Amino acid sequence: MFIETEVTPNPDTLKFLPGQVLLENGTANFTDPAAAENSPLAQAMFAVPSVTGVFIGYDFVTVSKNTEVEWGDLKPTILASLMQFFSSGAPILTVTDAQTSLAVEEDEADAEIIEQIKTLLDEKVRPAVAGDGGDIIYHGFKEGVVYLEMQGACAGCPSSTITLKHGIENLLKYYVPEVADVRAVG
Repeated sequence: MFIETEVTPNPDTLKFLPGQVLLENGTANFTDPAAAENSPLAQAMFAVPSVTGVFIGYDFVTVSKNTEVEWGDLKPTILASLMQFFSSGAPILTVTDAQTSLAVEEDEADAEIIEQIKTLLDEKVRPAVAGDGGDIIYHGFKEGVVYLEMQGACAGCPSSTITLKHGIENLLKYYVPEVADVRAVG
């Protein structure tokens, strides 16, 4: 098995591509070892010292590390752990329940606007964010404000605020005039 590695905009996160589908639907984000109890893959990554986060997408895993450790020291251990995990045949997830929602209570009168926002996020934003090793989760729209959560390589990335405020917010405002602001949650 050959696992490709890509850099992400977040210097503390690398994207690993094992050349196979990991999750058919959705994504899985783990911010600490306790959260990884239902993911043997995430548990294997957290067993590597200095790993601080694991994000699993359709065909990739992003791994975040402590800022004090260099990738040159950590990357070989992560690659070895990934190879061992995939050779074991263990499942990626043992439970596929939806994550706890931070959803904002929405007004039913905004249903058409909400659908436009979700479509734009799914078609224009999420593919670009996934390319960088992350995901963006919609949590609601209320009184002109869209609430989004950055995950994976995008969480904690130095450029995530710029992406959120200048990229995503400008896109949504352009196509959906009812959008006045975009705010991060989570």
